[in-house]
Amino acid sequence: MTSSNHAPLSLCPDVATGRLGALWPRLLLLLWIWTSDPAGQVWASHQHFHPHSIKLPGDITLGGLFPIHARGPHGVNCGELKKEKGIHRMEAMLYALDQINSDPELLPNITLGARILDTCSRDTYALEQSLTFVQALIQKDTSDIRCSNGEPPLIRKPERVVGVIGASASSVSIMVANILRLFEIPQVSYASTAPELSDNNRYDFFSRVVPPDSYQAQAMLDIVKALGWNYVSTLASEGNYGESGVEAFMQISREAGGVCIAQSVKIPREPAEGEFDKIIKRLMETSNARGVIIFANEDDIKRVLEAARQANLTGHFLFVGSDSWGAKSSPIAELEDVAEGAVTILPKRASIDGFDQYFMSRSLENNRRNIWFAEFWEDDFRCKLTRPGIKLDPEKKKCTGGERIGQDSSYEQEGKVQFVIDAVYAVAYALHNMHQDLCPNSHGVCSSMDPVEGRLLLDYIRAVNFNGSAGTSVLFNENGDAPGRYDIFQFQMTNHSHPGYHVIGQWTNNLRLNLEEMQWSGGDKSVPESICSFPCKPGERKKMVKGVPCCWHCELCDGYQYQLDEFTCEMCPTDMRPIPNRTACCPTPIIKLEWNSPWALVPASLAMLGILATSAVVVTFIRFNDTPIVRASGRELSYVLLTGIFLIYLITFLMIAEPGVVVCAFRRLLLGLGMAITYSAMLTKTNRIYRIFEQGKKSVTPPKFISPTSQLAITFILISVQVLGVFVWFAVVPPHTIIDYEELRPPNPDLARGILKCDMSDLSIICCLSYSIVLMVTCTVYAVKSRGVPETFNEAKPIGFTMYTTCIVWLAFVPIFFGTAQSTEKMFIQTATLTVSMSLSASVSLGMLYMPKVYVIVFHPEQNVQKRKRSFKAVVQAATLSQKTDKPNGDTKIEPDRTQ
Repeated sequence: MTSSNHAPLSLCPDVATGRLGALWPRLLLLLWIWTSDPAGQVWASHQHFHPHSIKLPGDITLGGLFPIHARGPHGVNCGELKKEKGIHRMEAMLYALDQINSDPELLPNITLGARILDTCSRDTYALEQSLTFVQALIQKDTSDIRCSNGEPPLIRKPERVVGVIGASASSVSIMVANILRLFEIPQVSYASTAPELSDNNRYDFFSRVVPPDSYQAQAMLDIVKALGWNYVSTLASEGNYGESGVEAFMQISREAGGVCIAQSVKIPREPAEGEFDKIIKRLMETSNARGVIIFANEDDIKRVLEAARQANLTGHFLFVGSDSWGAKSSPIAELEDVAEGAVTILPKRASIDGFDQYFMSRSLENNRRNIWFAEFWEDDFRCKLTRPGIKLDPEKKKCTGGERIGQDSSYEQEGKVQFVIDAVYAVAYALHNMHQDLCPNSHGVCSSMDPVEGRLLLDYIRAVNFNGSAGTSVLFNENGDAPGRYDIFQFQMTNHSHPGYHVIGQWTNNLRLNLEEMQWSGGDKSVPESICSFPCKPGERKKMVKGVPCCWHCELCDGYQYQLDEFTCEMCPTDMRPIPNRTACCPTPIIKLEWNSPWALVPASLAMLGILATSAVVVTFIRFNDTPIVRASGRELSYVLLTGIFLIYLITFLMIAEPGVVVCAFRRLLLGLGMAITYSAMLTKTNRIYRIFEQGKKSVTPPKFISPTSQLAITFILISVQVLGVFVWFAVVPPHTIIDYEELRPPNPDLARGILKCDMSDLSIICCLSYSIVLMVTCTVYAVKSRGVPETFNEAKPIGFTMYTTCIVWLAFVPIFFGTAQSTEKMFIQTATLTVSMSLSASVSLGMLYMPKVYVIVFHPEQNVQKRKRSFKAVVQAATLSQKTDKPNGDTKIEPDRTQ
């Protein structure tokens, strides 16, 4: 008879469940399985027996996928045995099945069996192995199989797997989930955490009792923020676990904001020599990003730490490790100094005491159902079992079989044992609830559950809610994910009796972190910094680096700017200036010209002397009012002229006085009035002398308007022009004070001042003086024209010298006044210059015109006598002689008639 455990495949549309949906996707899948390499080859191997698998009989069979062996070298599927991740986890499933089958309350009268396969930590190999789980769902065509004796063939029907526990690695679960969903076989993983598996559209039959990495990524992001870091790098092992974890972290950090990724480095699946040195160098390109978020397998973590030590960067990197690092000692063995301060995360778990008792009681005699246990025994006790036909290695001792786990070898429960047990119980509770609903009066598997419908079982799995092996609730959300519950660890070396991982916090939808319990390299308690840019100082704004929201340059708010917010500098209002740290504005100090200032003392002293001198002249003239010299000087105009000089000296005090409405009004009025009175009187005098002298050249008839009354009238007419202009100015712009913040606003705002002043600009001051300047210039012109008059005849020459000197004073005033417009001392210089110039011009007039007369009156009264009168005819003769003589003043001495 020609037979096999499984007949050749039949691509018949009928499948065992009868509800598996469309035909073509499965046809394509089976064609791919048959033709692809190496999967097609493995299928052939499954036709006769199940290599490397465990079969436990039962009424309902569960599948199991465990990484019993590591990935093999190139060209080989399986490598060395994995004691913890492989044997411990697989034995946890066997332990859970024993507990369930012995529990009279859970699935009574129903025994759970199992078909457990080795994935060898390779996704493609795991896919080949998992084809075992779907064989029973494929209808075989046996019509062409005949026995040699003509009997019909006896074909063993493969066991039907209703659900699969596993796999471990996310990449393996993703690969297996793609085929299991086609045949509607629910899958419950105990260790796969890739966020990709939360997609209920692509992996609708996948569930897990561990939280996805999206929760883990959120917890890690919360840790980073709690530590005050905003600039970190990421490091991921190539594959679904590492890449999906980092992608979840980056996506959550983008959505939440506040944390930037400096580098995102991937560790190749098969790293070349020197690859990890390159990774460390790349991470150092952004050395400020000391925090490194690492989703990597144990081997990659170890090699990263080795490369960091080799680069002499021990203590530089601050690692935040995912659950693949967790609280394991193997990745940091002999690298504790590099790993010191590393913060790691691990799903909240507990050690299952019952499993410890179960596992440590396992021996070669009582655990024959585990086909890999002998290999584990040799590896765990470092001995060699004798086998027929195999020579014992002389370097290894012989296994006696009497060794005891935990006594003759080290033992520590693997971290995911709890989740394996919870995954098995989740399916068991789902089957129990399903059995109660579909078979309420049956003590075994009833027809309604034969076969078990996969989609209905999935609904029951998603609905379970029970206390797991560690006492925490086991439940699933709509995507088949378990709730996020994590313990936060930190590897610490000092201040403890022994170095190791210490719990520093928890995360259950939100973070609880004890920063006081954390310590870093060398036992330092202060949290190291991992930031792109240090905070800006007060008064500095952030200029962001394009594309990197956590990096910026600090720019000082200069000039009169203050810091409005962290990104903006704003100008202070014109009446304010920034405070020293430039975080706000304060009122600009207001100043005025003080009496004790040198700029005020000098002009005031000159003016006071001038007033005293003028008063002395006036008193002298009044005292000797009827003497010939006073009468000859033209008493009326002299008093007018002395009044003008007095007002010129007086204006100095008004310019220095504190501005107010009254002061400003008198400034406007008297600034030009004193000069207008003085030069109007001088102009009238010189004009009179000039006209008399010129008229004498033409006729003996005296000119008009040379009497004292006429002279006063002319003078007051000239003065009235100035007064009229000032009153028009009063009407158009009433006098008032202003505070000028622009005049004293140097580049350094600390020196800025507001100046209290009258509303008189530089231009208005010049306009106010312009009429007086016109009178002065006109008077100078007449003085020049009268230079030929005999010196004993009149006062033309003293007036001429006065005007020449006055013009020089005012020519010096103009460039000084306008040349200081940009000076920080502008107001003081201009006020001092103006007042001193006016005092000098008044002093020149007073000194040249009246001091000689006062001197004669006081000290030489004998000369203050009446000279003989001269008629206008004598003036005519003097004028005629002056034209004929060669000398400018003539040789003939003619006494002028001083009574005219």
